[in-house]
Amino acid sequence: MTLSSRTAALAARATRLYSMHTISRSMSSNTPLIVTPKALHGFLASGPANVNILDASWFMPNSPRNASKEFIERRIPGARYLDLDEVAAPNELGLKHMMPSAQVFSDALEKFGITPSSHVVLYDSQGIFSAPRALFMFKSFGHEKSSVLDGGLPRWEMEGLPTRRVLQQKASPGAITQPPLWYRKILGMVNNATMEILDPVTEIVLDARSHPEPRPGLSSGHIPHSFSLPFNTFLETNQIPNTDKTFTTFLPADELHRKLVDAVGTDYAQLILEGKRGVTTTCGSGMTAGVLWLGLKLISESAAVSLYDESWTGYASRSQSKIEQSMPP
Repeated sequence: MTLSSRTAALAARATRLYSMHTISRSMSSNTPLIVTPKALHGFLASGPANVNILDASWFMPNSPRNASKEFIERRIPGARYLDLDEVAAPNELGLKHMMPSAQVFSDALEKFGITPSSHVVLYDSQGIFSAPRALFMFKSFGHEKSSVLDGGLPRWEMEGLPTRRVLQQKASPGAITQPPLWYRKILGMVNNATMEILDPVTEIVLDARSHPEPRPGLSSGHIPHSFSLPFNTFLETNQIPNTDKTFTTFLPADELHRKLVDAVGTDYAQLILEGKRGVTTTCGSGMTAGVLWLGLKLISESAAVSLYDESWTGYASRSQSKIEQSMPP
């Protein structure tokens, strides 16, 4: 097969996949992107609801906390543990929690007893941190009936909800064959970096990092066409009464909108939210970029938002990557 014919075949395949994605979205249910603890409790209390709860907690490598051990000690009844570093694809740079293959994702669904009709609710133990990345994975593979528990496990406990529930029996889910469509790889990011920001085809990059690069041996800087939007800008911190503990929840949609305008300006914000300008979210390793992805979707379902899987760790580790050292806007 010649190079031109291979290119044409790939383009045709991409068109078919995009069509599948469009059909899937148009036929999707009205499942909310985020649910409150009381709403989730209502789903569970109303009878044998087809709801699967997954704890998608994850901590930074330098954290003393261990998500799997904490899950054993404390969890929402009926929940299963989703290890985002395990349900992942191997990476040539050794990066963790990369987007899994369709087969790996399908195997995970079977393990959890999740069917195409299951409503999957994802949470984490910090409120809002890693659960949005897990939601991004489910949505990318076409599982529209999935949500994030706003406030996660801390809010669930704070609101005094019941702590006992029998695990659901496993079911036989349908296989996932559609590859993920919303995530970016290095080639796309390198190509995007060579384009002009005024070109409407060029994707805007939203950088969720809030601190200078902490990883030894990794360059500081940012991807071209980036705007700084630290992930916690989209969140509010809540105090648990009579304790020194806190947890995070998403800001209301109108405040999320204002934060986006503050970061990129009125014109770019309008184009992003109308789906007229593509945007890719990034962070240090691809985890908290999910917070920006979900935040934009909460403002507007029309937003054409992707997530760069390797994020800065992968981008800055590759010789072909163009890096800008000046502060992003």
